[in-house]
Amino acid sequence: MSSSPVSLVERLRAARERRGALLTDASTTALRLVNGAPDGVPDVTVDSYAGVHVVSLYRDFAPSEEEALLAAAHEAWAPRSLYLKRRPREARVVANTARDVVAPEQPARGEPVESLEALENGLRFLIRPAQGLSVGLYLDMRETRAWLLGQVKGLSVLNLFSYTCAFGVVATAGGARRVLNIDTSRRVLDWGEENARLNAQAVDRYDYVAGDVFDWLGRLAKKGQGFDVVISDPPSFSTTRTTRFSAAKDYPLLAEAAARVVAPGGRLVACCNLSTLPPRRFEAMVAEGLGRAGRQGRSVLSLGPSPIDFPSSPEAPPGLKVNVVQLR
Repeated sequence: MSSSPVSLVERLRAARERRGALLTDASTTALRLVNGAPDGVPDVTVDSYAGVHVVSLYRDFAPSEEEALLAAAHEAWAPRSLYLKRRPREARVVANTARDVVAPEQPARGEPVESLEALENGLRFLIRPAQGLSVGLYLDMRETRAWLLGQVKGLSVLNLFSYTCAFGVVATAGGARRVLNIDTSRRVLDWGEENARLNAQAVDRYDYVAGDVFDWLGRLAKKGQGFDVVISDPPSFSTTRTTRFSAAKDYPLLAEAAARVVAPGGRLVACCNLSTLPPRRFEAMVAEGLGRAGRQGRSVLSLGPSPIDFPSSPEAPPGLKVNVVQLR
């Protein structure tokens, strides 16, 4: 880091103090403590899950820089544990790098924690801080999940790219009559079932489907199945055995496929976390997809990360964009 350890410690403490409203909320123990440049610490994020902190680096830090950052974080916050994730910007770099280099299983500071429970708006989620780059819950979606909780009573929900099924847990807690979760990975779907059970929710294996999202959207459309709410939260880049997806190029195709299974009067919750894609361009891509599907819709809401723990600036705008569209 370019600054002295003392000033870095002070900046880290100040960043935590700015989260005051969240730190005093007993119903939420998962939040972002540092969000890069807007918090005065460029190329660094720190997420806290019930006192276990996950430090992510978004450029190649020299060993001395890493050590200075970790020492400052430990001094500033005295967390239970600090886990380090090194995140090169290119996905293929990660794929060609040993996992124990980008996401060491052992903590950089503190005690090893295989798993823990974190709270978000009173709901429980299982966090595994040592398991790869993604530890179980994407914190920038907290505001969207909070919104969803009050929107789905008695409705059917399709949760695409469900990961550990946080949206599914929230929809069930909100009284949805059915939630179908789809993801390519059976492992994360099993994790999603664990999350449901943590919240005393019944689990039906038929509602946790492992497979290619585009393939399943085609099958559901062919069967004439429709859902009142369809949540589409894809990775910015992904590859399966049958498809390659890039949000920057392919979101209209995804929006088209998703629109075909939105019931009349239902809503598509289109999400994108590609920071280089401007919000207006993203909304235009969603609208293009609806048109291809022969559906008419109107944007009824735009959501994003909480400004409390995801501060932004003109130079560092929010990465997450959520466009809620009601379809006729």
